[in-house]
Amino acid sequence: MSVREIALYIDGQPVPSKAEQWRDVVNPATQEVVARVPFATPEEVDQAVASAQQAFASWRKVPLAKRMRIMLKFQALVREHTEELAALITEEHGKTLPDAEGEVGRGLEVIEHACSITSLQLGEIAENAASDVNVYSLHQPLGVGAGITAFNFPIMLPCFMFPLAIATGNTFVLKPSEQDPSSTMRLVELAHQAGVPAGVLNVVHGGPDVANQLCDHPDIKALSFIGSTAIGTHIYERAGKAGKRVQSMMGAKNHCVIMPDANRSQAINNVLGSAFGAAGQRCMANSVLVLVGEARQWLDEIVEKSREMKVGPGTQRDADLGPLVSPAARDRVLKLIDTGESEATLALDGRGINVEGYPDGNFVGPTIFSDVTADMTIYKEEIFGPVLCVVGVETLDDAIAFINANPNGNGTSIFTNSGWAGRRFESDIDVGQVGINVPIPVPVAYFSFTGSRASKLGDLGPNGKQAIQFWTQTKTVTSRWFEPENVSGGINSTISMG
Repeated sequence: MSVREIALYIDGQPVPSKAEQWRDVVNPATQEVVARVPFATPEEVDQAVASAQQAFASWRKVPLAKRMRIMLKFQALVREHTEELAALITEEHGKTLPDAEGEVGRGLEVIEHACSITSLQLGEIAENAASDVNVYSLHQPLGVGAGITAFNFPIMLPCFMFPLAIATGNTFVLKPSEQDPSSTMRLVELAHQAGVPAGVLNVVHGGPDVANQLCDHPDIKALSFIGSTAIGTHIYERAGKAGKRVQSMMGAKNHCVIMPDANRSQAINNVLGSAFGAAGQRCMANSVLVLVGEARQWLDEIVEKSREMKVGPGTQRDADLGPLVSPAARDRVLKLIDTGESEATLALDGRGINVEGYPDGNFVGPTIFSDVTADMTIYKEEIFGPVLCVVGVETLDDAIAFINANPNGNGTSIFTNSGWAGRRFESDIDVGQVGINVPIPVPVAYFSFTGSRASKLGDLGPNGKQAIQFWTQTKTVTSRWFEPENVSGGINSTISMG
């Protein structure tokens, strides 16, 4: 099998990198090298930004309707190439093909939302705010934007960034994860096939040096980041000091509450899909299960259903979860399971799992710890693997208090048949995104992604109305036009508009 050599994408075309440092992209189910990705040189990053800066002068003046038509063509192409994109995701990330196809679908939601730019980017006007004076606001693009994405959603996360950024008239430089870049690159090719002009959307690859250069570059006006808390905090502080508008969507420790009145099988099936799907490598995975009252007696069934879940390569469509993205990720998860064994009760051990035909895969099976408390390492750390921590409490009040005591606020869910309990939960829980009988409450793209507390830095999140605000600046115009023969009434030295 030939190994793909990933290019940069600058000024509307793939550009072979002159980088001295390259990284192998490895299939996590087989350890086969499928691609090589360059760590762009500083000159190449500057070239990408310069291309975006030059393109901005003309792109910002392209009519909204024309941008809309490009987005319409883009969404049609992505839909047409869903299977191709999903196969690339599975090959480099490891998630199952159905899960990868679902990811492409969630990315499509954002592109479809960007197709509404002709109504999303409207300003406001007040006629005759004062005598013969109109006041109106314009939502204008900022300039060059940048995005840095994590490995776990190589299609969805870029779609959280560049479609709305360029639809609002900005140009863009994207740095995808170096662990699984091929699907992202194909997405960018489809965008240009749809009619995105040269220079409007550029891609560079690399590690911390490239990320820091994007943070520091004076021509980049706004930066969006999705990834770990440590890196996201660094990005937010460094880019902020450089005068940029920044949003950082970061790590989490998400909780799912099951009330005793919930539909038992529905609740259990949903929480296990949330906790173990994609091998737990989702920032919105419910990695903590809070069983309330008599629901604590459901633990044995939860363990047995988890034991029946199928682990296999992502290409096996009947697999429930695939491998972790890398040997390093697998080693980290195994180390945390080892730690948890000395802290809590290991109800199901996913270590040492063997997948027939794939002896070198980064596989860890579903793992469950019970009797977990808030002071344990396995609770405090974001494990980012197929590990579920189970907590038992007496009441809904106890569950809400337990969740609100956690510093993170990305997402949370409750399963109940009580409207009162659901309403009480949504009202009192201090978490940005809430699911009621929904296990992974990532909102549809025309609502904003609203993680909170330690899971988010910056006032505005991706998607929805907040994304339009993030990628534009408001200009307010106060105008008065005099009649040609109007004679001035004299000098007015007050602040009055009269």
